[in-house]
Amino acid sequence: MACSGGGGPDQPPSAALSHVSPGSLSTRTDLLSGIIPELCQKYPDLNFVIGGEGPKRIILEEVRERYQLHDRVHLLGALEHKDVRNVLVQGHIFLNTSLTEAFCMAIVEAASCGLQVVSTRVGGIPEVLPESLIILCEPSVKSLCEGLEKAISQLKSGALLPPEKIHNIVKTFYTWRNVAERTEKVYDRVAGEAVLSMDKRLDRLISHCGPVTGCIFALLAVLNFLFLVFLRWVTPDSIIDVAVDATGPRAAWARQHPCSKKGGENNEMSKTR
Repeated sequence: MACSGGGGPDQPPSAALSHVSPGSLSTRTDLLSGIIPELCQKYPDLNFVIGGEGPKRIILEEVRERYQLHDRVHLLGALEHKDVRNVLVQGHIFLNTSLTEAFCMAIVEAASCGLQVVSTRVGGIPEVLPESLIILCEPSVKSLCEGLEKAISQLKSGALLPPEKIHNIVKTFYTWRNVAERTEKVYDRVAGEAVLSMDKRLDRLISHCGPVTGCIFALLAVLNFLFLVFLRWVTPDSIIDVAVDATGPRAAWARQHPCSKKGGENNEMSKTR
């Protein structure tokens, strides 16, 4: 959800909240339908711009009709991904009302566009952005309204970071190099862990998952292990090609072709001549 201002140059900016979801409006609509009338009644200069389509859009239309908010609640319908940025930059605050989320790309996009993010504290969302760029709330109408009121207060007092500064902060978080380095650390940590024997794995499953569920998981683990043994009998490890470290510190490619780069440069020079 993004907020767009409507005041003049000498007036404090008005807050307009927009919920932009290129996907579908589903469970998150239930929270929105409770937030919209409460905050619109409390803040006369508040507007909602909502992007997304789904079976529960009718709920938002009913709320807009019941409270006569046609000029303050704008339902944009389905959005192409290329159009999301143009909608986001119209606002100041982005509201995410997801009830389940592993990694919310929408809040990263909103923050990259310079918006203050207000979101439910679910799944992996607390790890996506630093505390200075996101206000986390419980997945309830009351908690989200409190978070939005805090963001609106910061907006009107000028306490929010400038959009350019927010963008410059966010753009350093998820570069390809940054993601690759963090992924490599995970692989290195896993590779350095001791491999548990089968009996220890079964003991851990039973002790951690309970006597009934643990036994079921242990049985599935045994079946998976037997299936793996069968696959290794059908296709032995000895006939499977081993992946070669081609570009790492001890790259096989560099040892086998130490002059390939230089030779390639010479070929390019000869072609240009």
